[in-house]
Amino acid sequence: MISTSNLSVQFGKRVLFDEVNTSFKKGNCYGIIGANGSGKSTFLKVLSGKLNPNYGIVSIEPGKRMSVLEQNHSAYDDFQVLQSTLMGNKELYDIKNEMDQLYSKEDFNDNDGVRVGELQDRYEELNGWNAESDAASLLSQLGVSEDQHYLNMSDLDGKTKVRVLIAQSLFGNPDILIMDEPTNELDFETIKWLENFLINYDNTVIVVSHDRHFLDTVCTHISDIDFGKITHYTGNYSFWYESSQLALKQRAQQNKKAEEKKKELEEFIARFSANVAKSKQATSRKKMIEKLDIQDIKPSSRRYPGIIFEMERESGDQILTIDNLKFEGINSPLSFILNKNDKVALYSKDSKISTKFYEVINGLISSEGSFSWGSTIKTSYLPLNNDHYFNENINLVDWLRQWSVTEEEREEVFIRGFLGKMLFSGEEALKSCKVLSGGEKVRCILSKMMMERSNFLMLDEPTNHLDLETIQTLNNSLIKFKGNLILSTHDFEFANSVGNRIIEIGPNGFIDKLMSFEDYLNDKKVEELRDKIY
Repeated sequence: MISTSNLSVQFGKRVLFDEVNTSFKKGNCYGIIGANGSGKSTFLKVLSGKLNPNYGIVSIEPGKRMSVLEQNHSAYDDFQVLQSTLMGNKELYDIKNEMDQLYSKEDFNDNDGVRVGELQDRYEELNGWNAESDAASLLSQLGVSEDQHYLNMSDLDGKTKVRVLIAQSLFGNPDILIMDEPTNELDFETIKWLENFLINYDNTVIVVSHDRHFLDTVCTHISDIDFGKITHYTGNYSFWYESSQLALKQRAQQNKKAEEKKKELEEFIARFSANVAKSKQATSRKKMIEKLDIQDIKPSSRRYPGIIFEMERESGDQILTIDNLKFEGINSPLSFILNKNDKVALYSKDSKISTKFYEVINGLISSEGSFSWGSTIKTSYLPLNNDHYFNENINLVDWLRQWSVTEEEREEVFIRGFLGKMLFSGEEALKSCKVLSGGEKVRCILSKMMMERSNFLMLDEPTNHLDLETIQTLNNSLIKFKGNLILSTHDFEFANSVGNRIIEIGPNGFIDKLMSFEDYLNDKKVEELRDKIY
């Protein structure tokens, strides 16, 4: 168990945490959530000892070992892959090094022999004799092939390094596991493996993630950072979100009787308990939810943006035709026709391929073959890299005005109202577009897309840089959108809830299926096809 007592963290005049008293218990997985800038990553650094609080202490139960997913991907560049994994258990790794140094001494004496005996006893307690085979097995399960185990970390690409660092954090069964955005740069197959690992993990897990499906799958509790405090809520992210929204709605219903509100909450808890997935961790979560006191459900103070995609006109029957299209990165041409109401989840193990596809159909790079849009189609595009939209030193009002069509839309009052819905209120609307954060840039591009009122949307990794509130709102908006769209995302929930057609592009072909993303990933016949296109 790990706990905090009167924990306070302050940067200048800004208070992140104010006398936080909380504990994290064995057998639970806690998902840390909070708005951008609330201090999620800072809190993990304090728990792991990488940052000292201004006041208060962090206490770890004596004899318990903590492991932290390393965020510096270059930290182990001078070490071999297998060696880096073993370093996840520092005590075991240090014992092995000391034994090796003693054995290599030319003047090995009786005292050295006694010391080696002591070290061997502890090494055996830590299962050291099986350490290398256990580490190798963990690496292989995470997709790091055996021929890479003795390479230097510096020889690996970024995605493989992430897998090694995850193996390092998991190695040796730590009592407390701290992970900050563990699913970043992982493919869906590796994320699924990690989810299954954590579901069956019996120790304490504390994780920050913007992947809602991941949080839903692994978390027994959601730990909400709000107003400088941390509050634990039983259940996963979806339960927290839906219950907090229900409580918020009820708070607005002043005239509704208390008995009616109580019944509504009880029915919600019963419904959610019945729908919890049948996994080891979810089963225990279901029991906790059934015991939940309705007084524990509180409305969230989060601010959610207003994202609504309206269409200037409905599209006709001709949407998009791709005919023998080839571009850099693919060897086999693409040919398919998009139909009305198609919402495509576009996927590739090589994300550069999907990005180039967007660039081709937006006329940004050349290609072989052809593509043609229907005469009624108006498109809007959220690119993976949007920096070129923000080179001019102008405020956000003038920036958004560039995409105004009518005189009314050019009025500052109209634009400020539009920006306000996207959480740029008051003076925020007058800040220079050159100083925006990654998440603010995405919100600006989404504002541009809403103003364009297109009937065909293209979104390349739209959840990058966004907080959970904006991700949830954007997700709901795209589900309701009446037009067509193509979406690429590493957010499983996004792809599964929005997409009704899956197109996966590999170097040697493509797969095109009318099904949900979850069904697609679990289809054995599709799995065989996927092996052939890479």
